[in-house]
Amino acid sequence: MTFFRTLILSLFSLIVALIGAAALAVVGAAIYFSPGLPDVRQLQDFELHTPLRIFTNDGKLIGEFGEERRMPVDFADIPQDMINALIAAEDASYFDHAGVDPRGIARATVELAQSGGAIRSGGSTITMQVARNYMLTLDQTFTRKIREILLALQMEQILDKEEIFELYVNKIFLGNRAYGIAAASETYYDKPLAELTLAQTAMIAGLPKAPSAFNPLANSERSLIRRNWILFRMRELGHIDNDAYLAAVQEPVSARRHYTQTEVDAAYVSEMARQYAIEQFGDRAYTGGYRIYTTIDSEMQPYAHQALANGLLAYDLRHGWRGSEQQDIAASLVEAQEQTTTQGLEEELSESPEIRQTARQAAERSQTKVEGIDGDVSNWLQVLERTPNYGLLQPAIVVESGGREMQVLTRGGKLQTIAWGGLSWARPYLSPRSRGAEPSSANQIAVRGDLVRVIENEDGSLRLSQRPDAEGSLVAQDPHTGAILALQGGFDFNASKFNRAVQAQRQSGSIFKPFIYLAALEDGDMNAASVVNDAPVVLDDGSNSLWRPVNSSRDFQGPMRLRPALARSRNLVTIRVLQTMGLDHTIRYLEGFGFSPSRLPRGLSLALGSASLTPMEMTNAYSIIANGGFQVAPWFIERVTRNDDEELIHEATPRVACPSCAEGQETVEIDGKEHPVAPRVADPAAVYILRDMLRDVITSGTGRGALSLNRDDIVGKTGTTNSQRDAWFAGFNSNLVTTVWVGKDSNDSIAEYGANAALPIWIDFMGDALEGSPSALPERPDTIVTARIDPASGRRLAEGQSGGISELFHRDHLPGFQQQRRISRELEEASGSQGSGAAESIF
Repeated sequence: MTFFRTLILSLFSLIVALIGAAALAVVGAAIYFSPGLPDVRQLQDFELHTPLRIFTNDGKLIGEFGEERRMPVDFADIPQDMINALIAAEDASYFDHAGVDPRGIARATVELAQSGGAIRSGGSTITMQVARNYMLTLDQTFTRKIREILLALQMEQILDKEEIFELYVNKIFLGNRAYGIAAASETYYDKPLAELTLAQTAMIAGLPKAPSAFNPLANSERSLIRRNWILFRMRELGHIDNDAYLAAVQEPVSARRHYTQTEVDAAYVSEMARQYAIEQFGDRAYTGGYRIYTTIDSEMQPYAHQALANGLLAYDLRHGWRGSEQQDIAASLVEAQEQTTTQGLEEELSESPEIRQTARQAAERSQTKVEGIDGDVSNWLQVLERTPNYGLLQPAIVVESGGREMQVLTRGGKLQTIAWGGLSWARPYLSPRSRGAEPSSANQIAVRGDLVRVIENEDGSLRLSQRPDAEGSLVAQDPHTGAILALQGGFDFNASKFNRAVQAQRQSGSIFKPFIYLAALEDGDMNAASVVNDAPVVLDDGSNSLWRPVNSSRDFQGPMRLRPALARSRNLVTIRVLQTMGLDHTIRYLEGFGFSPSRLPRGLSLALGSASLTPMEMTNAYSIIANGGFQVAPWFIERVTRNDDEELIHEATPRVACPSCAEGQETVEIDGKEHPVAPRVADPAAVYILRDMLRDVITSGTGRGALSLNRDDIVGKTGTTNSQRDAWFAGFNSNLVTTVWVGKDSNDSIAEYGANAALPIWIDFMGDALEGSPSALPERPDTIVTARIDPASGRRLAEGQSGGISELFHRDHLPGFQQQRRISRELEEASGSQGSGAAESIF
């Protein structure tokens, strides 16, 4: 007996000691962490946030960021089923504990010991979640958990249960940019909380644990298991009776995607504005009610989006079919649920075998029939619902393919047929320069259960399509102010958020050549009639091998004037021009067009556009040519206001081109606002002559396709880089500058020239953007004169000499006179020489 008495006393003493140690640990933790805790009382005055909204220059919505889907709800307005569902899912003893659930903490402690100090789940009560969401960071650490517990205990002393619960339901993130239960109700079911069914209520209550993994749009089969577990818990806790439970667990998935509608599709600009807001206002950008008005023109932007999409899709048609996006998609939810992984659902499935059984039954009750299709297609419809459009491309699932047509299921349960005219293009893609044989049957292209893309033709018929293999960008700018009027950074923002207009640094190719020519014209040692030899050149580029540049046509045309050399984009002429000007001198000049010297290669390859530059940078450089030589800079934020009263936070006053301003004038008033005058960085006569030379690119050079616009005021330049990795076209009139780039993010070849891939997009956009606008030609500077020249030598013809062509010159940079020809050209050529026509030329 003495032994047992001693043993009992020892165990009792040990338990008392452990309890005392735990109590001391709690007190110690409270003393240590309390001074650094935020003030809980601030939650009593907590204001819910207003999202960041982005607009065009005329006030049309192009984007919302932050917690815009938050719709605050008072506790009194929360349906009892929703309260019960959240409690069953997250904290069954919520209305009984003092902020902390000892059993949950014990479970978290075990996990803490097993994981070596990292919190994995943590047993957080609803009160602790509120403390974390409102007042702490979300890092999974031991010290954060201690602070969370202490704050929860304080909150329960200051706020009542209803207030805490109200804070919780208005803050929690529930996927698809929905914050709070009311926003989630609208996002998933397009109706208010009070109209949700019990099953829909439980589905939303299942989201806080893992908004992505249990999302009914992304993972309908997993969300069914989570939902039915919550319903099971509600029944076990006495919140619903068995009849309600049995009806709810059998209810099919009814969630659908409901988007915030924008008025203009300018997602890339919207993201640029969001980044600007974060830089200026930090995290307050998402919550402070800021409104950003951009320079984007609400009429031009849709043209940019459409033109780029059309051009990239046309490119893709020329290069072949790369196959379906997904294969072997289960038609029914029952099949899909059998194939899905249960990882992360261990807690739910371990409660009762009934959970999986009822989830399967609900999947079976989700059966959906579509006329013309045998069997249940409930999963196909879910897949189509959660698969986003990519611009004009809609998702479709192949139902049947055979012979010369394909039946597909599209969103909304429409069974449609793609005729052979919409399929026959799909020759297999082999490489950028080759395709396989034309298919003879639809089942060679795609088969049942494949996810493909379709596009609707103007007559309502469908054509098979795919996300383009090439990407692109389009930037349109006002050359007078630098304002960005339209910008599309890729085929579709949903497909890729990489903004190629401002982030992609690509070799500029031949669209860089005009700036080399302008430097020569500005210097005065060369003019549009200067003759340069288009002949082979071998250069030491500093490597172990010699550089032997060639023209894209692989031929040489001998001596030629600068004007036709630019129109025909002759590489070797441009290299010799840069040699003549000198590399250092030219780079210093180019700095005035916004080109950073540190990013320009220190070699003659600069003449061929070897510098890697963004489409935005190239567009702005061309704007300086278009405005006559004034150094404007690109900008896109017009003004920033706050809240409904439009409190002005920021208003842009960019530098503007002002040809009419007096020399030395620093500011000019435009529409009642003072603007600084942009400095002049190029001589107006040199710019005027270059612009006239660029017109030849359109009339007789590589940009002849633009003649289809039937305008006399447009000029431009094509560009293609080594191995046809980049295709460009940059062109403008006096009021609008637009640059188009097409290429692959991988930097692989697109196997097309700028005139084939980029110019058609430019034509499509400019045709719409300039429709109805009058011709916008520059004023001719007083220093410009016209003279007749000999087209072979570029020398001026004297009065009385016959023939010749007209050319533009700066009056101070006229070429010398052509000598009178004293021997025939035939004799001169027969002598093996070609010169001035003087007798000396043959000796």
